[in-house]
Formats: sequence, C-alpha cells, structure tokens
Amino acid sequence: MAGTAVDRRQVLVGLVGAVPLLTARPLSVWAQPLPTVLVPERSAEVVSVIDGDTVTLDSGDQVRLVGMQAPKLPLGRPDFEPWPLAEAARGALAALVLGRTVSLAHGGRRRDRNDRWLAHLVDVETGAWVQGAMLRDGWARVYTFIDNRAAVPEMLAEERAARAALRGIWADPYYRVRSALDDRWTFDRYELVEGVVVDAARVRGRVYLNFGTNWRDDFTVAIAPEDVARFRRSGLDLLSLEGRAIRVRGWLYPRNGPMIDADHPEQIEILDPD
Repeated sequence: MAGTAVDRRQVLVGLVGAVPLLTARPLSVWAQPLPTVLVPERSAEVVSVIDGDTVTLDSGDQVRLVGMQAPKLPLGRPDFEPWPLAEAARGALAALVLGRTVSLAHGGRRRDRNDRWLAHLVDVETGAWVQGAMLRDGWARVYTFIDNRAAVPEMLAEERAARAALRGIWADPYYRVRSALDDRWTFDRYELVEGVVVDAARVRGRVYLNFGTNWRDDFTVAIAPEDVARFRRSGLDLLSLEGRAIRVRGWLYPRNGPMIDADHPEQIEILDPD
C-alpha cells in the first residue's frame, strides 16, 4: 500500500513492473566504506523504512539519508503520483538496513524543517556505507544542498557506475539524463540535464548559463548574486564555462524557458577535458 512504511514484520516478495525480485544481501558485498570526510557518531537499529531515503530508528527518530534522492512516494500527500520505481527503491533500502544497527554520520546540517536527522548511514557490523550502496545499485540520484555537501565526489562516482550499467532507476526513461536541446519538458521535477554552454553572462550580478541562442525559450542555468562567490571559492569560474560541456542537476522550473537554479558548485559537473 503506497505511503506505508516497510517494517520488520513484512516480507519483500516482489517489486514494481519489470524489476527483478529483490533479495536481502549483506552490505559487505559492496565493500564500500564510509568516506573519510564523514565520522560515525551514535548508533541505533532501523525499525522501519518509510521510503527509499527515509528510515525510522528504534529511538523513534526519523533519518533522511542525506546526499541522495530516491523516487518519491505519496506518503499521505493528496493528488501526489508516486514516481516510477518508488516502491522498488524502498524495498532496496529495506533489504539493506531493516533490522540492522547503523551509525549516523553528519556532513553538514543535522536536522531538517521536519525535525528529521540528516545523516549518512554506515552498517555497524560491516562498516559499509548505505548511501554508496543505494547509489551504486541505481536506486537513488545524488542530491545535495548548500548546507550538506560532504562526500559528493564519492557519491557521484557511484551514481555514474549505476547509470552506465542501467541499474535500478537508470533503466527507466523517467530518470534519463536530459539533453539541454530537448524541446519537451516537464516542470517541477528534479532533473539531470547536460549540454554545451553556448553563452555565459553576468547580468546585474546574476550569472546565466545559456544552452541555446534564444534565452527566452532555451534551457538555462541561473546562479543568484549571493551564490556566485561560493562557486568562485570552490575554484569554478562560471563565465569560463562558455563553450564547455556540463551536466547540471536541480529542480526544473519554467522561467523564460526551462531553468534550473544552481546555488552550490556540486550541482555542476564539467564533462569535457580542459
């Protein structure tokens, strides 16, 4: 039933559509340790899995697995259509952590507005990194925020491996990387978009990366004046991206054509060599 957490009493018998039956396997198969920039702190048992990136601990606390985004379930929201493979992603996370003891490691802000813990999880028994396993098996995409940006290179590496092998969600066209030259867009969705920056311009302090010659209709990435310095401090000169192939991730909105707002450097990957 959509929106109902998987708890330890339930048996996972199948997944959605053409996805093969998922069976539990120890995290040790992945041999992917927690990145060294993260330090495990308190530990607790996972007693339920709410969706593909949220769990409940035996303390009663909820944890949002930070740094990644799994397909979304309605979870009580009216008129919300579940994203493709959302149940499969929840089942994948349950197979990895349900009934197991995990440690929480924080890479930035520790709680969200819903008072959930924001953390990376590591299996206490095996030392394996849960986010790494979910990303490598293709059940989530990298999803970062200004105040939670730890271990992004490691997460992107796992996501790339899954995408290349068409594992999990990457076999579904809904999650494909979009071309900046697409002429059909669906808005209010989290997307990965790639293409060549035709023009990079600063207008009243705001930087626009335009992927076509008509900025009123073509795909654009916008960086607000208050965020430009953050890119500069990371060593990324936004105006130097003109003529470069990049991949950007974020929420897509209609604003003089399709647009993604980028507020931190981890949203942009440079695809071509210097």
